[in-house]
Amino acid sequence: MVGCDLGGRGVLVTRPAAQADGLCTLIAEAGGRPIRLSTIEIVPPVDPAPARALLRADWDLLYFVSVNAVEQALALVPAADWPRAARIAAVGRATAEALAAAGRAPDLVPSDSYDSETLLRHPALAEMAGQRVLIVRGDGGRAVFANALTERGAEVAFAEVYRRVCPAHDVAALLRDWDAEVGLALATSNRVLDNLVELIGPAGRAPLLATPLAVIAERTARHAGEIGFARVEVADRADDPGMLAALCRLCAER
Repeated sequence: MVGCDLGGRGVLVTRPAAQADGLCTLIAEAGGRPIRLSTIEIVPPVDPAPARALLRADWDLLYFVSVNAVEQALALVPAADWPRAARIAAVGRATAEALAAAGRAPDLVPSDSYDSETLLRHPALAEMAGQRVLIVRGDGGRAVFANALTERGAEVAFAEVYRRVCPAHDVAALLRDWDAEVGLALATSNRVLDNLVELIGPAGRAPLLATPLAVIAERTARHAGEIGFARVEVADRADDPGMLAALCRLCAER
């Protein structure tokens, strides 16, 4: 548990509704006021048959890019029916825990930063010639891991097990009371951030960009800077305590 006092500040929590409870609890325990505004909704693929077939095929490596990828893959194909891949990889700790809970603990997990770039430095992935790799992800995910393994000689396919859509919200009341209610915001991906900007709209853009923002990756911090956010803090770890720590550092800077 991170020891800090958020001082009653309202924190805009943009995670999918089903994944926000833990962080909202930590924010409240640290003296903040979680304000739920999910900017991503996770929904099944329009046609699940292609992903289901891929999950049941034989692969040398299965790579899960998020907790959502694990949960939605399980919704399509029970873990007992997944192929006995030579290796399973997870993008980070939370994804690894979700896999372990399903009875398929991963063989490869980044040791420090939780992203594809860090995992690609693992010695086990240095030589991939002739290896068949399935990347389990949502629609239109990043291609960094796939491109790198293809260059190393692997045959790479994607099982897109979910779609990310932007929920509809009425933000009029939030915009009206923004200065009094919202002191901090967070975003866990570029898509989350883009949807937040879209939901807030032109009328709320200035106060949004002036709100200190916590993110979980350097790439999202760069994206936030390009959008125009004035203050951005990157979490040391891509989990709830890491995000809370980033929020606390933003408070300390004020």
